[in-house]
Amino acid sequence: MTERDAARLVLLRHAKSAWPDVADHERPLAPRGRRDAPAAGRLLSELKYVPDLVICSTARRARETWELAAGELGAQVPVRHDERVYGADPAELIDVLRELPAEVATALLVGHNPGMEDLAGALSGEAEGDALARMTEKFPTSAFAVLDFHGGWPALAPGAARLRAFVVARGSKK
Repeated sequence: MTERDAARLVLLRHAKSAWPDVADHERPLAPRGRRDAPAAGRLLSELKYVPDLVICSTARRARETWELAAGELGAQVPVRHDERVYGADPAELIDVLRELPAEVATALLVGHNPGMEDLAGALSGEAEGDALARMTEKFPTSAFAVLDFHGGWPALAPGAARLRAFVVARGSKK
């Protein structure tokens, strides 16, 4: 990818977590999260948003979300677990993303709110359809925002992206 090429960023909020008596970082997915995370992976595949690289929070619920979603992609995607994603604000997340190599055309970030919602809002200079209105109303668990921008990862900045889609993944109860 050259600096003039378009890049795509997918922001996936982890699936619904449980609240057992453990440290926040170690909270696992709840049963609903275990249903919704694979649905997110199926939608990523169906909508052709399969990433070249995943940056995932080190929190257990984020790691479990990606493991379940990845199982539905039909492709092996390299994953980097980055402790900086846990609890990060938009500026910190942008710093993480600016480090991505130029070869990565599509990156997926698995993280937490409010960081994911705030980052998606900050990056969205333009939006298609009602995606921005739906995203700003609520960015629930297992939802993902798809943003396109030009200039390569070092050029990622507030207002620089176009929000292409906002999808809320929900698995079926069996």
